[in-house]
Amino acid sequence: MTYPNPTTLFVGWDVGGWNCDRNPASRDALVVLDAERRLVGKPWRGNLRRTINQASSTEQFVDGLLRLCEIDPALHQAPRMLMGIDTPLGFSRPFIDLITRGIAVPTVGESSSNPYLHRRTEHFLFERGLYPLSPIKDMIGSQATKGMHVLGRFAPIREACGVWTDGQMLRAIEAYPSACKRSACIEALRVPFHVEEVSVPRSFVPGFEHVDAQDALTCALLAWAFEHRPQWLAQPMADIDPVEVWIFVPEDGLRA
Repeated sequence: MTYPNPTTLFVGWDVGGWNCDRNPASRDALVVLDAERRLVGKPWRGNLRRTINQASSTEQFVDGLLRLCEIDPALHQAPRMLMGIDTPLGFSRPFIDLITRGIAVPTVGESSSNPYLHRRTEHFLFERGLYPLSPIKDMIGSQATKGMHVLGRFAPIREACGVWTDGQMLRAIEAYPSACKRSACIEALRVPFHVEEVSVPRSFVPGFEHVDAQDALTCALLAWAFEHRPQWLAQPMADIDPVEVWIFVPEDGLRA
């Protein structure tokens, strides 16, 4: 496959645990789209741990992702990549203060308002009818540390609240596919990947049969929207602590 050189590639990464090759139900999945939201290469599903460990630079990491998705890296001269990552990429400030400085909050309430279990961005989503998971209590700490490890190694610069970069070829945001289920904007972007058969509503074209690949596709579309339709997405509020970061979700998927 030839690919014109080069606009940004939009990558969706549905994150599996560190040892997800032992978990047939949930693994890492990657989907790469171009600026026209066309599939580049093939969706991939497996465990990214080896690719992460073998890369000694951002360029090698990006090259590894392209190879997994069967995209010939020779066709890309220093590609720009914007990645939407489906896992928590930060912890709450109260939790960080508790484990690093021993500072406790005065009181703790229900789970959805517990300052240790959830970040301000997650409280924002709770208030609008969504139920994001907690890396502390919902057994996704493996996925969260995997995502944060990748940022620390390959995109360590905080460009803005909830946006990471290496300053050259890779940028990343935290995405949340479940927030898109009520979003007409994102659903419209998913339509070209649906099977056009009335008898199988919302079934996906080959390569997207597994929900991991479907979530990776949604993450790639959220990354595309972040660059091309930022007005569709809820943006960080002024009082958000940058260390807690932000989950980018479509405004039309939120309840008033």
